[in-house]
Amino acid sequence: MHDPDLHGVPETRSFATHLECSMTGERYPADVPHNLSRAGRPLLVRYDLEALSGRLTKEVLAARAPTLWKWRELLPVRRRENVVTLGEVVTPLVSCPRLAARHGARTLLVKDEGRLPTGSFKARGLVMAVSMAKEFGIRRMAMPSNGNAGAALAAYCARAGIESYVFCPEDTPEVNLREIALQGAKVWRVNGYIDECGRIVAAGREEMGWFDVSTLKEPYRLEGKKTMGLELAEQLGWEVPDVILYPTGGGTGLIGMWKGFAELEAIGLIGRKRPRMVAVQAAGCAPMVKAWQEGAEHATRWENARTIAMGVRVPQAVGDFLILRAVRDSGGYAVAVEDEAILAAGAEMAREEGLLLCPEGAATYAAWKQGLADGRIGREERCVLFNCASGLKYPMPEMTRRLDRTQPIDWAALRAA
Repeated sequence: MHDPDLHGVPETRSFATHLECSMTGERYPADVPHNLSRAGRPLLVRYDLEALSGRLTKEVLAARAPTLWKWRELLPVRRRENVVTLGEVVTPLVSCPRLAARHGARTLLVKDEGRLPTGSFKARGLVMAVSMAKEFGIRRMAMPSNGNAGAALAAYCARAGIESYVFCPEDTPEVNLREIALQGAKVWRVNGYIDECGRIVAAGREEMGWFDVSTLKEPYRLEGKKTMGLELAEQLGWEVPDVILYPTGGGTGLIGMWKGFAELEAIGLIGRKRPRMVAVQAAGCAPMVKAWQEGAEHATRWENARTIAMGVRVPQAVGDFLILRAVRDSGGYAVAVEDEAILAAGAEMAREEGLLLCPEGAATYAAWKQGLADGRIGREERCVLFNCASGLKYPMPEMTRRLDRTQPIDWAALRAA
């Protein structure tokens, strides 16, 4: 193993007991592959939390190496030889004091997921899904992707020796397509949205014999993503923030964190307090916002979706009701921001705090400012924004200034530039 924290780990670490349909509660065995439940809904992994209470303590966790795998009892992989790792570090919680002060806020924190392998939070979900595929003996996996998830699948499948297929909307950023291809996946541009790419994956299951690892159509990406919330609680001294602003497309991370907080409370690591969960979408693709505003349990498909934040361009999410439940149960809300505000927010964060946000991460900063302005977020509240990928993976504004070293330098012009 390449993760030092896995050295000497017992053969069986996971306390997973069974899977459960998120809609009906029907139980399924934990140690065989599953996609959706018989009701066509996502399956959730359940654990023996009573047995873990008093066993997985703050002291035990503090003594472990700072990786995603420190939470192994609350993760589904049973055998250490099946862990497929590229070094999943604990991502930093970065304070933004200048911008907080500018907006009269007590504090502003960014959980920077761009530090993970493949440069995005998709690594959390795909490391778990691919590790479980290795445990089950799965040899071929497929998914639709707007870019970063496909890159993570390709990387971890390459690591595990599993064949991977990725189907992307034709306007997926070129850097993502090249990254996916370079890491060995078979990748195609498709003339459609991500949910339409997902239909290709579903249609090919029998003919191609692949395992469908689409968002929430298998139970394990959620378990990897929930570690964002587990880490966050530990980083904040076993408290949760007042507000979490999360870029929401398929919503796996938002649902996963909400699940993770409940598990932490059940084993005695946090109290009853929960953050208000704010689902941030782009104005050009905001099905969750519309459903939240209408009081609906499910979202209708968003037609003609358009946004620069490709990661949240998901016209229809299979876990829509789970996103909406978490938002409502937490006392949070769903909000849409315009592309212009996303661009401005990203530029402001880079210029003032030195953080390069991806467009989806910039959307959370734009939504935070909007929440302060309309009173839905208090200036004394501790808020955490999620930057879901490294800003280095996205186009940046052109830099056009040139200097001729053979000519006299106009120092005043340099100062004024």
